[in-house]
Amino acid sequence: MPGNSFGELFKITTCGESHGEAIAVIIDGCPPGLEISENDIQKELDRRKPGQSQITSPREEKDVIHIFSGVFEGKTTGTPILLLAYNTDTKPTDYEHLKNIYRPSHADFTYLKKYGLRDFRGSSRASARETLARVAAGAIAKKYLKKKLNIEIFSYVESVGNIKTDIDYRAVSIENIEKNIVRCPDEAIAKKMIALIEEVKNDGDSIGGVIRGIIKNVPIGLGEPVFDKLNADLGKAMLSINAVKGFEIGSGFSGCSMRGSEHNDSFTVVNDNVEIEKNDAGGILGGISSGADIYFRVAFKPVSTINKKQHTVNIHDEPVILSATGRHDPCVLPRAVPIVDGMSALVILDQYLRNKAQNG
Repeated sequence: MPGNSFGELFKITTCGESHGEAIAVIIDGCPPGLEISENDIQKELDRRKPGQSQITSPREEKDVIHIFSGVFEGKTTGTPILLLAYNTDTKPTDYEHLKNIYRPSHADFTYLKKYGLRDFRGSSRASARETLARVAAGAIAKKYLKKKLNIEIFSYVESVGNIKTDIDYRAVSIENIEKNIVRCPDEAIAKKMIALIEEVKNDGDSIGGVIRGIIKNVPIGLGEPVFDKLNADLGKAMLSINAVKGFEIGSGFSGCSMRGSEHNDSFTVVNDNVEIEKNDAGGILGGISSGADIYFRVAFKPVSTINKKQHTVNIHDEPVILSATGRHDPCVLPRAVPIVDGMSALVILDQYLRNKAQNG
């Protein structure tokens, strides 16, 4: 089956191309009775849309969302929800020079080899514009989780290139994340990140970094052994995002250098409740949520489409030198924060509904 759908009980299917008519998503399995409006969804999309600052793509898309089904008198009905945003600032001619050329480290090569043809307009389905659909669906999941279960989901830019904040995620608030255009809650480090991105942009280059994701107040018991572990589903969700090259949860790779006596999380009892003291496991034990905070890191590579001259080949296997033009992010991190949030919400709500169906 083509990989355009995600989830089991709360399931989304996305469609649309970067420079096509629209981007859309169908959500199946949303519980009835949730109050939802286009404005609820728009708030999240505005955090993802291009053109929001000098360090993002200059493409001017308002990403105005429309609800076409599944909501009546302001509440979800339990039937499929169709969300759609029209593309209004398409410039497919900007990509004519890429029609017969493989961009280094881009999906141009693999798409053509897999399908025998490719839509070269702004990367088509390989474009991060597809993530608009995920953020829109994630906004609904995020609201349900907050309203019904008081689950909080947020993420922030932890590093850009070699510039990194060491801020403790437990001291981070959503308000602090949105105080600057790079979405790093550490103001001093954020300024350095912005300066670096501007330098890279002026040089016609790109740069990557890491986003830290946090999910709070998750009930105990979410996750299905053996293959649908909660951490496995989160990993798949994050690795499905454009430009993501790595995922770690809890102590992650740093735990590899520890001994068990150092890494193990002790249990304790506080006010008649069992709690986990250290939480190097990142809120998940045996693939099942433990009730502790879930925290993870997502690694994003530099954007592959850059203005610098690069050696590559064309579809006729002839060597060429490419200096790509077009409207691209010099760093995807600031706009990827709501994408990480959205995918987190989709995973948690799907696992919550599956747990509820099994255990009541």
